[in-house]
Amino acid sequence: MKRIGVLALQGAVREHIQMLEALGCEAIQVKQRKDLENLDGLVLPGGESTTMRKLLDRFDLLEPIRGLAQQGLPMLGTCAGLILLAKDLIEDEPHLAVMDVTVARNSYGRQVNSFEVQLDIPKVGVGIPAVFIRAPHIEAVGKDVEILAQHEGKIILAQDGHLLGCSFHPELTEDTRIIEYFVSSMV
Repeated sequence: MKRIGVLALQGAVREHIQMLEALGCEAIQVKQRKDLENLDGLVLPGGESTTMRKLLDRFDLLEPIRGLAQQGLPMLGTCAGLILLAKDLIEDEPHLAVMDVTVARNSYGRQVNSFEVQLDIPKVGVGIPAVFIRAPHIEAVGKDVEILAQHEGKIILAQDGHLLGCSFHPELTEDTRIIEYFVSSMV
């Protein structure tokens, strides 16, 4: 059984935990440093990235999570989690700065502009529901980053080795295929 942490400071924590447990994983709420021990992977959920950064600093989790990413711990960042992972942010300072992507925040507009589409993602499946809520997008990728999906010309899903960054919220649907892809990519 894979032991996967979910950063539980703010955001869509419960939804990720439920999805991971439905896939047979042991889901661990990560609220302090000791919760990072003996994990097979870590999910950085959607939420509000500025608030999440403040809480990462307050609970002294930024450097330990960065260290785990640098050591090769598989991580999935959804929406705000993608913003946290990015090496570069447009018009902002990066947070963890571990995934070789440049991200633009709120590139799909305000909360009232939220929408859902169906995506065909060759490595994951056909007709995957994708919920966009104040979503970022990936503006540029490093040479070793694989682009997995785009929407309207914007990169919305990419993989940098053991790091998977997703602009949308797979946890807000019943479809588990994005999370399954993340779990299956763990060594």
